[in-house]
Amino acid sequence: MKCIIRGGRHFVIGQVDKRIFGSFLEQFGRAVYGGVYEPGHVNADGEGMRRDVIDLVRELDVPVVRFPGGNYVSNFNWEDSIGPKNERPTRLDLAWRATDPNQFGLDEFMRWTRKVGCEPMMVVNLGTRGIAEARDLVEYCNHPGGSTLSDRRRSNGAEEPYGITMWGLGNEMDGPWQVGHKTAHEYGRLASEVGKAIKLFDPKLELIACGSSNSEMDTFPEWEETVLEHTYEVVDYLSLHMYFRNDEDDLATYLASSKRMDAFIDTVISVCDYVKAKKRSKKTMYLCFDEWNVWFHSNEQDKTLEPWTVGPHLLEDVYTFEDALVVACLLNSLLRHADRVKIACLAQLVNTIAPIMTEDGGPAWRQTIYWPFYYASRYGRGEVLDIRLEVGTYENATYGEVEWVDGLIVHHKEERELVLFAVNRHPDTEITLTLDLSGFEGEQIEHITLECDDMKATNTKEHPDRVAPQQRSGTGLALSPLSWNMVRFALKE
Repeated sequence: MKCIIRGGRHFVIGQVDKRIFGSFLEQFGRAVYGGVYEPGHVNADGEGMRRDVIDLVRELDVPVVRFPGGNYVSNFNWEDSIGPKNERPTRLDLAWRATDPNQFGLDEFMRWTRKVGCEPMMVVNLGTRGIAEARDLVEYCNHPGGSTLSDRRRSNGAEEPYGITMWGLGNEMDGPWQVGHKTAHEYGRLASEVGKAIKLFDPKLELIACGSSNSEMDTFPEWEETVLEHTYEVVDYLSLHMYFRNDEDDLATYLASSKRMDAFIDTVISVCDYVKAKKRSKKTMYLCFDEWNVWFHSNEQDKTLEPWTVGPHLLEDVYTFEDALVVACLLNSLLRHADRVKIACLAQLVNTIAPIMTEDGGPAWRQTIYWPFYYASRYGRGEVLDIRLEVGTYENATYGEVEWVDGLIVHHKEERELVLFAVNRHPDTEITLTLDLSGFEGEQIEHITLECDDMKATNTKEHPDRVAPQQRSGTGLALSPLSWNMVRFALKE
């Protein structure tokens, strides 16, 4: 089978904001306790941070990490997580029915971000709290000194302000499962007032309002319209959340599920632009897709967990090769919307629905989904070309007509490179690519592929490289059946 990719130098979707390759660290499961933080571990540093996890996060080159939630944040008192550890209260986390000893708190997180080289996205509690608590948190984090809260930060060991620029205004407030769930009007009014207070402190801070928790919510997309009616001129981004699953073990449908992400993004953009027109605003609302991933493998085992423990083995999806192909398509979807999606967070980072898995007291390893994220993060930063694929399709009951190839090209002007990311969805046919890109002339310098003879293959402690990237020899542009591919081209002057 053949596939022709057409485009050109002057056909561009948009510039990629590196923050589209962000991730998420929520205080639940073993994301923190046993994940990034495990005092006494042979690889722990002097602060109890696992060096092996730090190395893997740095390898991913994650530019931003969202914290501390997620559902957790809607019942979180940030003051509990600072100061001497032996004086911090132990609290019950109602969202995940766990116990939080507050040994890894706000200040520890900020020190951890410095170690891995990422920016923080701080989420404020708008479930059980509001304007005063958000105002105080911003003062604690960002004011240089001379006020009660900034001086408390300095006494806790952080002489310089943290300078956090990204602030999430609550989490999934449209969801009835959320502690402090609100209607769109209630949330919109609160988010607007909290946002105004934060911007009075520093108008350059970037604010993210809660969009819908997923596109199946009964209130979608009316929620977006109502919230933006209140917040449009105050916030800078609207959030989106979506998770993907293969409960029916239907590979053809599962591999096409990025079309659901495409449709979700396109609908939210339409609502944003409608409110912009209605308000006669000159401002463009950008999107922050701050929760996305595959999530379904751990659902049954999570029903048997003992409640109110510290660091339970919760949401520990063990990812398969087919999950890696789906994550690759989801990354392509985000990049295809680079003109509007400026921040995104793979949920999550360690152990809980994550690309990195650890064993308590043992090693850390890369899950299958680590690899497409790694290469997209490393080589997907540039401008996304607006291309057209001429390739065969298959008919799917859920998504209609689906292309056998999901492809995307990023142009790196400074490096004078083109990078192609492509997934062959066909179960048994190799697909040969032909590039017809006006204004570009170059030669192929590398072809990395991810393929496996077992769609259910996983990476484990015993076999951490069962699914791993390979160099493909030769210069032909052929995509193996059911494979992910990255092909780099050096451009001529």
